[in-house]
Amino acid sequence: MSDIKKVVLAYSGGLDTSVILRWLQVERGAEVVTFTADLGANEDMDRARRNAENFGVKEIFIDDLREEFVRDFVFPAFRANALYEGVYLLGTSIARPLIAKRQIEIAKDVGADAVSHGATGKGNDQVRFELGYYALKPDIKIVAPWREWDLGSRTKLIQWAREHQVQIPEDKVGEAPFSVDANLLHTSSEGKLLEDPWVEAPEYVYQRTVSPEAAPDQPTYMEIEFEKGDPVAVDGVKMSPATLLTHLNEVGGKNGIGRLDLVESRYVGMKSRGIYETPGGTVLNVAHRAIESITLDRGEMHLKDDLMPKYAELLYNGYWFSPEREALQALIDRTQEKVTGVVRLKLYKGNTTVVGRKSPYSLYSEQHVTFEEDSVYDQYDAHGFIKLNALRLRLLGNRDGR
Repeated sequence: MSDIKKVVLAYSGGLDTSVILRWLQVERGAEVVTFTADLGANEDMDRARRNAENFGVKEIFIDDLREEFVRDFVFPAFRANALYEGVYLLGTSIARPLIAKRQIEIAKDVGADAVSHGATGKGNDQVRFELGYYALKPDIKIVAPWREWDLGSRTKLIQWAREHQVQIPEDKVGEAPFSVDANLLHTSSEGKLLEDPWVEAPEYVYQRTVSPEAAPDQPTYMEIEFEKGDPVAVDGVKMSPATLLTHLNEVGGKNGIGRLDLVESRYVGMKSRGIYETPGGTVLNVAHRAIESITLDRGEMHLKDDLMPKYAELLYNGYWFSPEREALQALIDRTQEKVTGVVRLKLYKGNTTVVGRKSPYSLYSEQHVTFEEDSVYDQYDAHGFIKLNALRLRLLGNRDGR
């Protein structure tokens, strides 16, 4: 890696990536370009700029990617109803390919020959970032300091920072109780006091949702309008993708929606315990399945459900730019052409309940399902339908003497 001349660093402005920035300058002798993505985590972007300037960085990129994030990454995944291991809405996973994409674009623009990130060698993010880098620029060089340096503990990291004039925030001097990753879709908390999966997470871990017990005693009703599988309005008010998700986060968070205590299977092989908060995403997932329930044919819906675990696994493992993910996305998007209409929801103390749904493309026929007399369905037809479907079972029964 000694031949690296210019590197684009995914930079948050915090202690870890500031140490990485200085380490790249000192140990690699590289010119560093910083890139900070605003994905709706309410982080201090000015701090990131100031800190980069303090290290003598000349090229500083701070990009507001909130709309692109929700429109081009979150919404496609929600069209698939993607849930990893049945429950996780992939809030961290979906953000990484966008960061990688923008990093590579900057690297091309500034003539950098390398990119760098702050992901550790134990986690999934190193895989997600680097698969994205290689997919978009196959000859790119990658510097992953946590896999290369000997700063294997918080103590060593802070000591190195002090020796190399890296400012250490007061709250970082001690051992952090847990780590947090956040964006507009979710907040993820992991590590330290959360590592024992038997111990309940303390209430202060939760940052964007009230506890269900503390949520209002009166339910909140809302209507979400969809067009071709994507939400476009709430309670009749049209909104941009990022604005809509922000609004759902606020309403969902106030009602204690979207908490998840999960032990997941990391791609690198180990199990990890995380506390996730996805208030708006949880509301959106329930609503999307509800509008699909009246607009998708049974075959389409069941095929989507069969494919969803594979799609979710691809996202979780970092294969956003793979041909198989893109092929699945094309199929999923084809099913969404008539997924248009309105869903009415009731939010109450941690629960999101569907209480109504309507669509101009609804396949629901009250004439066919009514318990009253009708003229559109001959119930005797079911006799032959059942008998034909039972034929193989009867043949098996005769052969095996059941």
